Amino acid sequence: MKQETIKNLLNKLAKTNDALSLFPLRLAAGTILAAHGAQKLFGWFGGYGLAGTGGFFENELGLAPGVFWALNAGAAEFFGGLMILAGALTRIGAGLNVVTMAVAVLLVHRSAFFASEGGMEFPLLLLAACVTLAIAGGGGASVDRALAARPASLKPAVRDTGKRLREQSA
Repeated sequence: MKQETIKNLLNKLAKTNDALSLFPLRLAAGTILAAHGAQKLFGWFGGYGLAGTGGFFENELGLAPGVFWALNAGAAEFFGGLMILAGALTRIGAGLNVVTMAVAVLLVHRSAFFASEGGMEFPLLLLAACVTLAIAGGGGASVDRALAARPASLKPAVRDTGKRLREQSA
């Protein structure tokens, strides 16, 4: 990939609006997802770590090899959650978690709707939040917005200034 193509792709991913209304959504969803990912990856916050989560994925869900799928789900939640929280490449972090939450709804929580019965209520809400952020981007208080607002390049300005100075002195 050419450097210009990569730059254009990153600009499209970072493009967002000035809405501050996305900040509370990012704060909540990013924190929750990162914490859930930490449970899967590191066993923090009462989680089972990769071995325990991998065993559940393989034995209860039929996703083999379980540790591989636990690593993928945990990484998507943890790192994607941190991306959402910071508003840094929000669309990528949210997109990772759209997939992860869709799998959670379809494979883990499909037997009921309400969370009190182990149902899909909570992961469905996280799925909706991630779809919203994947569409809208990080909003006003985000790294994405800061990147999108930066000047494209200083080189044309320097070049044009030099050209004007040469014309004035001639």
